Amino acid sequence: MAESPRVLVVHNRYRVEGGEERAVELQLRTLRAAGIEARLLERRSDEVGGPRAAAALLRGGAGEDEVAAAVGAMRADVMHVHNMQPLIGPRGLRAGRAAGARVVLHLHNLRLFCAIGVASRDGGPCFRCRGRLTLPGLALNCRGSLPESAAYAAGLALHQPKVLDAVDRFVVPSRWAAGQLALHGLPADRLEVIAHYLPEEAFAGASRAGEGTYALVASRLSPEKGIDTAIVASAAAGVPLVIAGEGPERDTLAGLARRLGAPAELVGRADRARMADLLGGAGAVLMPSRYHEFAPYAAQEAMAEGVPVVATAMGALPELIGSERCVPANDADALARRLRILWDDAGRRRAEGDELIARARERHSEDTHRGRLLDLYARLVASKAHTTALQ
Repeated sequence: MAESPRVLVVHNRYRVEGGEERAVELQLRTLRAAGIEARLLERRSDEVGGPRAAAALLRGGAGEDEVAAAVGAMRADVMHVHNMQPLIGPRGLRAGRAAGARVVLHLHNLRLFCAIGVASRDGGPCFRCRGRLTLPGLALNCRGSLPESAAYAAGLALHQPKVLDAVDRFVVPSRWAAGQLALHGLPADRLEVIAHYLPEEAFAGASRAGEGTYALVASRLSPEKGIDTAIVASAAAGVPLVIAGEGPERDTLAGLARRLGAPAELVGRADRARMADLLGGAGAVLMPSRYHEFAPYAAQEAMAEGVPVVATAMGALPELIGSERCVPANDADALARRLRILWDDAGRRRAEGDELIARARERHSEDTHRGRLLDLYARLVASKAHTTALQ
């Protein structure tokens, strides 16, 4: 590529911030560090109410003029979109493409098909909705509001072909995610796996997990995260458990810990600085998910810090940390046994932590991520030039 690409990063922020906001921040950081002109166009779900959000979803977005203007103003070669719902939508994707940009849609979940994104209900995975079949989300009222569920079921089914037409490449953070999205109806030849990266300062020189005094869960407190299993395992193993996060299950989880006499403490939502402190004092991180995670930052950040991760064998978790470190979902006994083995041997915790630092460096370095991202952009820009030359 003769010149560096100009990249417009687009994101509809969630009402509750999470991993996607982290991905956007890190993408802008690495592109700018490489001398790439990269700008951010952002919309915020917390700035609109439910009715306006539903209307935008049904319409297919509400900001196409703003998107087209942003692409035109910087003469963007690539428009890299993260979450598009509800305020960007397929109208925004099409507007960016019409304005001259190649369009990349970065998928962090199954929100193209699933009204709640996580593809989980009733304590386990749910893949009832796939392709343009979205009526199960309405029948099961997955949004917890029939009008909202109806809007999502109709909007996702109605506009899905427009998304496929507007997107040049779909980027996902794990091989598992690519396979699952292909099963759901995305064209496999337009799916690219680019793992998340962590900045150099996230990597510890050596594991300190042998000095850790508690196991840590850092998660939204919701049923699909399986935190009740971690509390039961903590009680059975006699290992102190710190739970960082907020969510609808907080009172239920606190009550469970009290009934079991589990050595578990719920400390609420932790900002990034607080999370760094919590990881620094942890002897293990638990990820007892009941649903298929795409590639959670919580696992990668624990790896980079040198903290052993014990996770369920769901989604991309075995791919991230190694299947030998995984246990079956909903199996508190297996989780307790694995936790007790680690807790009885500080040297083993340090050794596993050092192995995970090396694994994270190999798979989630900034240089590797940036190289794959720029390679994708180069191929897209070259294809655009070829198409233009043929016209």
